[in-house]
Amino acid sequence: MGNKVTTAIKPTREEDYPMWYQEVVKASEMAEKSSVRGCMVIRPWGYALWENMVAQLDSMFKATGVKNAYFPLFIPLSYLEREAEHVEGFAKECAVVTHHKLEQGENGRLVPAGELAEPLIVRPTSETIIGESMSRWISSYRDLPLLLNQWANVVRWEMRTRIFLRTSEFLWQEGHTAHATEQEARERTYQMLEVYTKFVEEYLAMPVIRGYKSDSERFPGAVETTCIEAMMQDKKALQAGTSHFLGQNFARGSNIRFQDGDGNEQFAWTTSWGVSTRMIGGMIMIHGDDDGVIMPPRVAPAHVVLLPIFKNDEERSMVMEYVDSLARELGDIPYKNRPGLVVEIDDRDTGGARGWDWIKKGIPVRAEIGPKDIEKGAVFAARRDESPKVRKSISRGDFVGGIVDMLEDIQANLYKKALEFQRANTFEMDDKNKFYDFYTSSGKGIHGGFAMAHWCRSRECESAIKEDLSVTIRCIPFDSREEEGKCICCGTKSPGRVLFAKAY
Repeated sequence: MGNKVTTAIKPTREEDYPMWYQEVVKASEMAEKSSVRGCMVIRPWGYALWENMVAQLDSMFKATGVKNAYFPLFIPLSYLEREAEHVEGFAKECAVVTHHKLEQGENGRLVPAGELAEPLIVRPTSETIIGESMSRWISSYRDLPLLLNQWANVVRWEMRTRIFLRTSEFLWQEGHTAHATEQEARERTYQMLEVYTKFVEEYLAMPVIRGYKSDSERFPGAVETTCIEAMMQDKKALQAGTSHFLGQNFARGSNIRFQDGDGNEQFAWTTSWGVSTRMIGGMIMIHGDDDGVIMPPRVAPAHVVLLPIFKNDEERSMVMEYVDSLARELGDIPYKNRPGLVVEIDDRDTGGARGWDWIKKGIPVRAEIGPKDIEKGAVFAARRDESPKVRKSISRGDFVGGIVDMLEDIQANLYKKALEFQRANTFEMDDKNKFYDFYTSSGKGIHGGFAMAHWCRSRECESAIKEDLSVTIRCIPFDSREEEGKCICCGTKSPGRVLFAKAY
């Protein structure tokens, strides 16, 4: 018999990927289920990650001229009804407020009272209510472009929920812009998708494929939806961000008009774009292993944990003096828009369990420090992107002087590994039987991967594949080469390949 491999997370990814994901989130203490159906509690470790993501994205938005604002959580029902396709797209997910107070009923229980004259929708997205403000703020071409963003929570009453990936309430940002011309609005749509691509790839270390959504997968009410799609380790796709060109649809519904330079009245051209805490779920599923989360250093809640080792009070005093001094030294080293490295000190008396706790949390670097290390002027360090068994003694000077390079090497290694996995599991396909086998014969919860196949652009073929295989067109990639072929479903003429996959 071979040596049995011990892992911190059970089941492993190979044994049960969906359950592995839930156990990783739990073991990392990032989030947990709430007592409110379908909602989550984001714990401090997970929320610190989100704060770092928010800070970086916010600075990237502002660099393009966007300014933050805030709009009401409640949206009058009549606002949604102004854009028919929009309300139809979200109707089944809306939470609705119909009363404004509680009274004690006959049996002593509290019951809703004070029925509202008009029901209020708990915001699933804010195009309509932001459009109402834009209609009052814009009167001339001089008021354009209007570039807004809000950081907020939204509610979409999901039937099947999974922490971070799909919850009834989640955190996000939603950008909304208004422009004088179609070209300017389209340019903004693509610009913000590029911002998302840069953030997800360079900070979350998640390689993505950019492209257009098919008409049936388009945001309700949009003229065009662009997106970024990432591959998880079970080979499913995750939509990591979207940017929508809304044309003049919402401007007409919300009466966003302006007087152009010739004195003519025009409807504005608008966009919207957003990413959410779903990105955290994607980060976990792309980089995590059978020992837990692996945090990309550029967004990690903390960069280094120092683990002091001592046997008695005398040793404790000596070790903690060394550890505190090292923590201050590391904390003065700037890293990726942060003034200093974030260092945790864990002096709990829990033996080897301490190290495993931080492995499961995914902190990039762990360093044990005991009397022998101090004698050598060293630390005993380990990287999270390597096996827990790989640890080595490094002189204090080399550790401090090389920590930024080590973190950047971890960041690059995570991206490289994820990109290699994506490329190894993306295939061009032209045979329908092989295409169907690709998504039905894998077993063990593995879902084939990404298939680049021809599609005739008909809704009928798109629907047939979705019904037969639960596979959707994730996007029509921007970089798809033009080539004639035969639709993977019906065999008729196709203008080019699109990206098919099972998805979250």
